[in-house]
Amino acid sequence: MATPQLVDGSTEGPVEITGPLRRLMFWTTPANIAMFAVWGAVLAVLLPIQVEAFDPDRKEINLAIVTSIGAVFAMLAQPVAGAISDRTRSRFGLRTPWIGGAAVLGFFAFVGLALADTLVWATVAWCAVQTVYNFAQGPLSAILPDRVPRAVRGRFAALIGLGMMVGTVLGQGSATLFADSVGLGYVVLAALVAVVLVAFVVANPEPSTAAAPGAPFVVVDFLRTFWVNPRRHPDFGWAFLSRLCLYTGFNIVMTYQLYLLQDYIGLTRSEAVGLVPVVGLVSVAGILIGTLTTGPASDRIGRRKAFVVAGAFVVAVAMVIPWLWATVGGIIGFGFVVGLGYGVFQAVDTALMSEVLPSSDSFAKDLGVVNIAQVLPQTIAPAVAGAVVVGFSYAALFPVAIAFALAGGITVLPIRSVR
Repeated sequence: MATPQLVDGSTEGPVEITGPLRRLMFWTTPANIAMFAVWGAVLAVLLPIQVEAFDPDRKEINLAIVTSIGAVFAMLAQPVAGAISDRTRSRFGLRTPWIGGAAVLGFFAFVGLALADTLVWATVAWCAVQTVYNFAQGPLSAILPDRVPRAVRGRFAALIGLGMMVGTVLGQGSATLFADSVGLGYVVLAALVAVVLVAFVVANPEPSTAAAPGAPFVVVDFLRTFWVNPRRHPDFGWAFLSRLCLYTGFNIVMTYQLYLLQDYIGLTRSEAVGLVPVVGLVSVAGILIGTLTTGPASDRIGRRKAFVVAGAFVVAVAMVIPWLWATVGGIIGFGFVVGLGYGVFQAVDTALMSEVLPSSDSFAKDLGVVNIAQVLPQTIAPAVAGAVVVGFSYAALFPVAIAFALAGGITVLPIRSVR
C-alpha cells in the first residue's frame, strides 16, 4: 500500500528511499557542493587576493565594502527568486528553469569579475555574481520541502549540510591553485558549477506545472516576500535568529581567514595560501563526522533542537583555540573543531527550518527569507570584523565570534513546534 502523502510533502507512515527519491538523494550533495564552492572559493581566497592587489594598505576595508554590498544583492535576490519560482508555470516545473538558467548566466557574470581591474568594477561584477547564483540557490533550497517527505528530511538535510561545507572547503582548496591567476580561477569555477547544476536538473526532472492554475501577482504580496511576522510565526522567527547569529559568528572569522593567516599567525601570503586547503581538509574530517552521524540520529529519535544547540556550542569552542594559540597548529585544530560543530548545526538546522515554514504554498519564497539569515551575515560579519580589527586587533575577532555562536544555540530553545 502506498504511503499517503500530506499537503506539506510529509507522510503518515514510514518512507522507503527508492526510485526518484533515491536519485534526488544521490544528486543532493554534488549540487550543493557546486553551489557552495562558489562562495568558498571567492570569499575566502580569490576575491581577497584580487582586492589586495588594488590597494594592499586598505585591503580589510575594501574587502568589507565589496562583500557587504554584494551580500545586500544576495539578500534581496533569494526571496525574490523564491517568490518568482513559486509562481513559475512551465513544462519543466517550478525550480528547474531557474537553477539551470542561473547556472549558465553565472558563467558570464564571473567573466565580468575576471576582467575587473578596479575596485568599483569588481564590486559591480561581484553584485552580478551574487544576484545570479542566488537565483539558483533559492529554488535549489526549496527542493527539500517540495519533494522530500518529512520523515527522511534529517538524512537529506545532513547531505545538504555536507555539500555546503565540503563545497566551501573544496572551493577554498581549489582556489589556491589560482592564487597567481585569479581571473582564470573564476572562469574555471563557473564552468564546473554550470556543468554540475545543469546535470542535476536533467537527472531530477520536475513534474510540469504548465497546466497548473497561475498564482496571481500582487505587488503588496510581493513586498511581503521580505517579511514573515515573528508574532504570528514565532518558531520561524526564533529559527531565523538562531541561524543568523551562528552564521554571523562563523563569518566574522572565515571572511578574514587569509588575512588572519598573514597578519595574526604571521605567515607570508604564499604560506597562507598554501595553508588554506590544509585547514580545509581537516575541516572536512570534522564535517563528515558531524553531518553523517547527527542527521540520521535526529530522524531516528525525532529531535532537532538538542543537536542545533550542541553544534553551536562546538563552533564557539572552536573559536577559543586560535584565540589562545595563535599558531599554525591552533588554526588546524580550529579547522577540525569548527567543521565538526558547523556540520552538526547545519545538518539538523536545515531539517528544523523546513518544519517551521509558515506556508506550504510558498516554500521557495519562505526559504528565500530563511536564507537571508545565511546571506545577511556576509554583510554584518565583514563590517563587524573590519571595525574590530581596526579598533582593536585580529585577536579580538574571536571573543566576538564566540558570543554570536553561543547566541545561535540559545535562540533555538524557545521553538515549540519542533522538539
